[in-house]
Amino acid sequence: MAEWIVRCAVPADAGRIAEINIDGWRAAYRGLISDEYLDAMRYETLRERWATGLRAHAEPAAMFVAIDAGSVIRAYAFVSAVRNEADRHPVQPTAELCAIYADPRRRGTGAGHAVHQASLGHLAAHGFRHAVLWVLRGNAPSRRFYESHGWTCDEREQELEINGERVPEIRYSRALQESRT
Repeated sequence: MAEWIVRCAVPADAGRIAEINIDGWRAAYRGLISDEYLDAMRYETLRERWATGLRAHAEPAAMFVAIDAGSVIRAYAFVSAVRNEADRHPVQPTAELCAIYADPRRRGTGAGHAVHQASLGHLAAHGFRHAVLWVLRGNAPSRRFYESHGWTCDEREQELEINGERVPEIRYSRALQESRT
């Protein structure tokens, strides 16, 4: 595995994050979401959305990026307090892994693992003890990644509407370790 520098994202990273986001969607979701929708995604639109979001988000929300030896961002993850009240653990402070994507050309290099670990450490350091995430039910590679990182499918399902299509998602959850810092 390569060595990764992991840091918090800044608004200047938005262009590269948008590229990874769209390229990741196109690689992971072909056959799960319409080609028409995936092909219509535009880097410029997403770049502006990410830049605005990076300027606006506040703790405990955070975005982490993994940078390779050539100073190129290869993966990112975004975490926050749980967004949907129904996903909250009955007694544990609950967070959410909202997004994690790696450059599809660099999958398997450890970049996704690096931002995943930084994200969970950040959440634990902010007092969260439980986390959830949602993944497209048919996204087998991502589900394997999550399962290999201690996430458990809890069989809770919902439908995500994308461009008029209803796409099934399934929830995963896991305990977070108390921060040792």
